[in-house]
Amino acid sequence: MDFSTHIGSLGGVGKKRCESFYNLGIKTVEDLLYHFPRAYQNRGNVLSLAMTPDGTVGSFMLTVATKPQTFMLKNRKQITKFVAFDDSGKCTITFFNQPFVKDIFHVGDEFRFYGKLSVKYNARELSSPVYEPVLPGKKLKELIPVYPLTDGLSQNFIKSVTETAFNSLVWEGYDFPEIFTADTLEKMGLMSLKDALCEIHFPTDIERVKKARERFVFEELYAFALGLSISKKREKQGNAIVMSDTDISGFLSILPYSLTKAQDRSVREIINDMSESSGRPMNRLLSGDVGSGKTVCAALSLYVAVKNNTQGAFMAPTEILATQHYNELSPMFEKLGIKTALITGATSASEKRRIYDGVAVGDIKVIIGTHALLNDKLEFDRLGLVITDEQHRFGVRQRSVLAEKTRDDGYDAHVLVMTATPIPRTLAMIIYGDLDISALDELPPGRKPVDTFLVDEGYRERLNGFIRKNAEKNQVYIVCPMVDEGDSEEEALLPFDFTADDVEINNKPKLRSAVALAEHLKNEVFPDIPIGLIHGKMKSSEKDRVMRDFEQNKIKILVSTTVIEVGVNVPNAVLMVIENAERFGLSQLHQLRGRVGRGADKSYCVLVSSSDKEKARQRLSVMCSTNDGYKIAQADLEQRGPGDFFPDSKGDARQSGGMRFRFASLCDMAMLKKAFDEAERVLSNDRTLSLPENRGANRYMQRLFFRLRNT
Repeated sequence: MDFSTHIGSLGGVGKKRCESFYNLGIKTVEDLLYHFPRAYQNRGNVLSLAMTPDGTVGSFMLTVATKPQTFMLKNRKQITKFVAFDDSGKCTITFFNQPFVKDIFHVGDEFRFYGKLSVKYNARELSSPVYEPVLPGKKLKELIPVYPLTDGLSQNFIKSVTETAFNSLVWEGYDFPEIFTADTLEKMGLMSLKDALCEIHFPTDIERVKKARERFVFEELYAFALGLSISKKREKQGNAIVMSDTDISGFLSILPYSLTKAQDRSVREIINDMSESSGRPMNRLLSGDVGSGKTVCAALSLYVAVKNNTQGAFMAPTEILATQHYNELSPMFEKLGIKTALITGATSASEKRRIYDGVAVGDIKVIIGTHALLNDKLEFDRLGLVITDEQHRFGVRQRSVLAEKTRDDGYDAHVLVMTATPIPRTLAMIIYGDLDISALDELPPGRKPVDTFLVDEGYRERLNGFIRKNAEKNQVYIVCPMVDEGDSEEEALLPFDFTADDVEINNKPKLRSAVALAEHLKNEVFPDIPIGLIHGKMKSSEKDRVMRDFEQNKIKILVSTTVIEVGVNVPNAVLMVIENAERFGLSQLHQLRGRVGRGADKSYCVLVSSSDKEKARQRLSVMCSTNDGYKIAQADLEQRGPGDFFPDSKGDARQSGGMRFRFASLCDMAMLKKAFDEAERVLSNDRTLSLPENRGANRYMQRLFFRLRNT
């Protein structure tokens, strides 16, 4: 057996299970061993019955006090109960349809139980907990891995087959393929691949798992640094259309305002790129704070493209944002005689055909849309400029597919990628080293700062009064960290990242769910105020309907998850309330705050957090002290690392879009810099990574960039 051995060769993995593994991207033993836990159950953190509040998930060391009794319920279900205790109190243990457990638990035996504790009227109960006998001389495992699953695979089976595969490799003396030289391992203090894989899947303690994870974070960043460093040193190539007509006075004449200095500078940088006589295609990142005016920069860029007899495509990640861009830009382009179209998943088949025909013959000059722009049926007559908004939501391959959709095969399209996440220049230079960077580092005049306050649960009654006051005249957002109550059990898990605030699971503030809070507000707090709900599990059509109602002031209070983080523009919304604010990064909080302060009325943001963690309180205080997105981004970078600059659609910590790293999601700048320094050192002696000691790194790098290109 080796890393290339097919997954079907392992015991118990038949045809059906092979298909299930394929759904997880697992085809070989290497894929299996790199299928890391998403979290760990911290069963070593034993709780006291008397001191543990209702709803807490955790471990309890209990002694069986009574003989288990089995009863038949009316619905023909069986229930088995007994009482167990620790030094602080007693608890009823309940199992459903598992009568066999009565032969397992005997009076006086000690077990470690893991489950959710229910406390009602001072009576405690554990329902169907995981149980392990406490035996002399046998040490119970403290950390239990929790793997990503799919239909047909259970946690126990993945654990079992992973253990079988790893042990077989060890027993056969397999030489685990290293991408690092011995010198690098020693210099960086990294675990060997074999030891790190062992610790990830069969953890002994938190510190060693952290050390193992550090190895894989550095491994991925190092390969990324190698690839990016190599690409930086390649001369820019390509044959783009030279935009020789750069007069933008026609567009500026219809604007009801003047450009800021930052907008003017950025537009000139974009135009200079597109008009470069060498014909090298523009590849530029436009980074700007919320409300800094990126859209008008995009519009001016598209105007230049159209003036030079080419077409422009503007791709946004959601229908809401694409529609918003279309509604804002199409009236301006119409005044200039430029035909514009919108295409999304909701566009009818007949309308799509009309748009396809108009784009193909060059009648439609600017097309705005979502991923629908990637449809094979859409082909441009002469595509000159591709713009992607919220660029981290798109993969590298998706952007290049759009840029290649032209019948004029002799030319490459210019590319402009935009992000509303202010990115510190040091990070941007590393991550986007082969992109030119423009930064909108000032806001248009008249943009009012949003007053931000940090409160705890003690202010709930006053906060509700403040919400009512603002909802009567204007509109209010309330953002929750999770969709529904069923997600709360995840709170007992140690995330794979082992972020500092997450390792301590005691006394965590209870998470607010959007579904439960919306129902509570409708039925008990604001029954007289129209309340809406929107979250990521809803269908796109339903989300669009809710947002339209909110935009039209039919909904006064919108309860939401972070799906409203980017692109939503409702000037009448003046209050943003963020529940469990400690669960969000500063950059994400700043994006959410940017949904208000867009109209003439004074706006506010209230961060609700009952966390007693000093680090969390200090972090949130940054939000109260400044509205400067770049200062906030720098603070977020220093405190949490760059992971927050690339969140995915579920709010997951792992990077998404073109930065879909498997492990390096919350790496700090120090680690990033070390990776680039080591890559530069290696490349200075071996530019093509052809030496025997670097061939493993070369293979890993190529696999990594293949994945990045196709995500």
